[in-house]
Amino acid sequence: FFFFFSFNFIIKMSDTEGQQPTKPTTAVSEDALKEKVKQLEEEVERMKLALAKNEEGGEEENKKKKKKKLKLKTPKGMRDYGPEKMYIRNKVFKTIVDCFTMHGAVTIDTPVMELKDVLMGKYGEDSKLIYELADQGGEDLALRYDLTVPFARFVAQNRIKQIKRYHIARVYRRDNPKMDRGRYREFYQCDIDFAGDFGAKMVPDAECVKIVCTILKNLDLGDFLVKVNNRKVLDGIFSVCGVPEEKFRTICSAVDKLDKMSWEEVKKEMTVDKGLEEEVADRIGEFVLNKGGEGRDFTMSSMELVEKLKANEAFMANSLGREGVEEIELLIQYMDVFEVQGNVSFDLSLARGLDYYTGVIYEAVLVGQHVGSVAGGGRYDNLVGMFDKKGRTVPCVGVSLGVERLFSIIEARERETSEENMRTRDTQVLVASIKEMDMETKSAKSTIKDRLALCQLMWASGISAETAYKPSTNLKSEFKSAEDNRIPVMLIVGPDELQKGIVKVRNTVTREEEEVPREKTAEKVKALLDAISSIPE
Repeated sequence: FFFFFSFNFIIKMSDTEGQQPTKPTTAVSEDALKEKVKQLEEEVERMKLALAKNEEGGEEENKKKKKKKLKLKTPKGMRDYGPEKMYIRNKVFKTIVDCFTMHGAVTIDTPVMELKDVLMGKYGEDSKLIYELADQGGEDLALRYDLTVPFARFVAQNRIKQIKRYHIARVYRRDNPKMDRGRYREFYQCDIDFAGDFGAKMVPDAECVKIVCTILKNLDLGDFLVKVNNRKVLDGIFSVCGVPEEKFRTICSAVDKLDKMSWEEVKKEMTVDKGLEEEVADRIGEFVLNKGGEGRDFTMSSMELVEKLKANEAFMANSLGREGVEEIELLIQYMDVFEVQGNVSFDLSLARGLDYYTGVIYEAVLVGQHVGSVAGGGRYDNLVGMFDKKGRTVPCVGVSLGVERLFSIIEARERETSEENMRTRDTQVLVASIKEMDMETKSAKSTIKDRLALCQLMWASGISAETAYKPSTNLKSEFKSAEDNRIPVMLIVGPDELQKGIVKVRNTVTREEEEVPREKTAEKVKALLDAISSIPE
């Protein structure tokens, strides 16, 4: 500001240089100049005051922003798990892992992030759902979309020739979440895969179906159906119907939507959106609308559908389609051996949109429950070769369980059927004491050491036990705590019990009590726990 004023003053002085103003004129100019300077100084003071107020107001605004409360929430499509949910989750995981290990699988783990190039180009139209990360120290990374592609990378990187592995971990998809239907952006998958040549054709494929059926039965989720098909059958259908080979995958993606959309809607996508001729789409419909299975509303069995395809000369003339039907026929025969045929359907509309499938594909759904598929998988013989420098291929087949949807169903069932509090821990014994008053202090004597000694006795015998961390306990409230938390056994100790060397053992289910010698306590508790566990809930 002062620079501007000085600059103008100098210009004005230079304009009058060489002139000889009269004294009165010069005197008036100096007075006017002084007055102008005074006005400018006052203006500067006003500006300083205004600036100070503005800064003060800005500070107040910043303070208000700082004071503004952070809205605490989980990211969209993700959720927390409290003790009740974690208890259910761990029970489900145990059921799944027990089945995996029963079939001889070993476990591995891989990073939650992969190189972006490892994931891209493996999921067809679903590649847009991959969470890409900003440059991380010179590497383009992405969060894993599933556990299958990382497994194929693991097999190629470690040059594994044969492995039967299971993997339970979180995966991430930039999807539109529907929490009420079990669709999340962060969720667990439980995978089992057979990598390598195991000799007998289609046995690993059939065993994957058997594993899914066993797990769904053990989780007691009601009626379910495992749909099976073969990518070779689909490619044979597309070829016979006149689909250009370059459109096989995109038309396959459209067919995959038949479980959510009507045939008319799928046909429109094929013709209008993907440029397929209407006659070709109609011929595809004559095939993919067929399905076979046992009971329910099926008009033919799975084997009858196989025979129907084998009777189609045009289709059987296609070598890929013929090979696919022969594989499905063998798979169905193994389903009979595994005694799961009643839960399996040969469904020609099943397509599975992922690009890496090369043979049998399957998908499990819960009949009458609108939660989408709860398991899916198939054969992917070429995926490992994509990562091998020499193109070495390792045949692979596997299945993945979408456990978040299973959790949602089991949680809802627990809320509806459980009149009591849902259990959150596996404590078997609660140790309590009978209150004894100290006549001198007029307060309850501490019994914590006596109770901890009984806890130690239980722990040493492999029995889970706990007690309240306070000097003395109220027996009535401890009874209620044991029953509310569904702890089956209580141990009660007091001055009389300590003197006699005994412990009261209480069955919280029947509320019956029995006095037992201290040295026999662990033996008695184990027998009581066995008796209680044998009673059906």
